[in-house]
This record gives sequence, C-alpha cells and structure tokens, in this order.
Amino acid sequence: MQNVFWGLLLPFLGTTLGAGCVFFVKTELKPLVQKSLLGFASGVMVAASVWSLLIPAMEMSESMGRFAFVPACAGVLLGMAFLLLMDHIIPHLHMGSTKSEGPAVSLKKTTMLVLAVTLHNIPEGMAVGIVFVGMLSGSAQITLAGAFALSVGIAVQNFPEGAIISLPLRSEEGMSRRKAFFMGTLSGIVEPIFGGLTILLASYITPVLPYLLSFAAGAMLYVVVEELIPEASRGEHSDIGTIGFTVGFVLMMVLDVALG
Repeated sequence: MQNVFWGLLLPFLGTTLGAGCVFFVKTELKPLVQKSLLGFASGVMVAASVWSLLIPAMEMSESMGRFAFVPACAGVLLGMAFLLLMDHIIPHLHMGSTKSEGPAVSLKKTTMLVLAVTLHNIPEGMAVGIVFVGMLSGSAQITLAGAFALSVGIAVQNFPEGAIISLPLRSEEGMSRRKAFFMGTLSGIVEPIFGGLTILLASYITPVLPYLLSFAAGAMLYVVVEELIPEASRGEHSDIGTIGFTVGFVLMMVLDVALG
C-alpha cells in the first residue's frame, strides 16, 4: 500500500513544485513559455488517455469480441458529459479570460481561477486511482510500473499547471508569494483526495473497470480540447504549442511503454 500512497501523491507533488516557481520567478511566464507548457500538458494527457486508460479498457473487454469497443466508447462519452456538466454547474474562470463560466456568483477572481484548475484536476486524480485499482485487482493488464507511469506523467504535466496559476496570482493579483504558492498548491489537493476515494471504492469499481478507465480518459480529453489547446492557441499565432504537445505526447508514450 506504500506504493499506492506515493502513486496517488505524485501528481499533487508535481503541482506543488510548479507552484513553488513563484519563489524564484519574479514575473508571469512569457506567452511562448506558457503556450509550450500548455501544449506539453495536452500531449501528456492525450497519450495517457490512450495508452494508460483506453487500451487497457479494450484489452479487458476482449471477451466481447467485435463489441470490445463498447465499454471504451460508453466511458469516453460519459466522461466528457460529466466534465461538460461540471463546467455548467461550477463557477470558474480560465486564465486570460475576463468572463467567468458556470452560474453567476460573487466570488473573487482568484477563487474562480483556482476552481478552474481544480475542476480538471478531479478526473486526473480519478484516473490515477482507477489505474491503481486495476493493478491491485489483477483483472487488468496493468503493472505497478504501468500505474506509476501514469502517475509520473500526470505529475510532470502538473508542474507547468502549478506555475501557470501561481505566477499570475502573484504578478496580476498582487498576492504575496506565500499566498500565491498556497493557492496554486490548493488547486492540486483534489487529485490525491479523489484518487484515494477511488481506491476505497475498489470493490465496487472492479466489475466495471473498463468503463471507468474510459470515463477517466474521456474526462481528461475533454479538458484538453475544451481548455488546454484553446489556451495554448490564444494570441499571436505560434507553432510552439504544437511542438510542446508533440514532446509531451512522445514522453508519456515512452514512459507508459517502457515502464508498463
């Protein structure tokens, strides 16, 4: 269980280290750096969705023959629908935007920014938890190394996310370094929480594991398409986001195949 504990904690540590950049960087990251990091995070999440979640889900469903795609398709659609619903019922504000999404509420801008990142950290935490459930149950072709590959990959892509939220809070909102670091770190705390809850519900999850693996993939893909890629493409045209995506995708693919 010690391995599981560290596997659940790694993504949160990635966010924390990224938020820690506020102590070393005086101003907000340059637009090209932000675009490359957002592209990188997108590549990692897409590769993780395919190799760590969708492929294992379809392998587990091989007994269904030509209909082995059903759990994967149903899970992806449900995962995307879940995040779409959360987008409409949870008030949040994306970085660089002036208009909030979700219900109209009188929350501070900083709170809305943190909620936006927290919202898409939930499926990442669930994804790590579900993969470790598959590893512990032995019902999926998921090794400990493969589970850690996903955890490490999400931790890597959480590093730029932590920096991207804490640095603007310091430079634009005038927060102290400590408070900006705390807010950036807070956005990632939901990952070990939701990952841990998933582990606790393992006995209920195992029978529908292919659907839940795909559900997590769908939710992560929704975040990439709805948020990360548009933000990486905002402003003056540049190919740096695409390059970042390629690097992130290849790195996550290598981690999963080499460690899995």
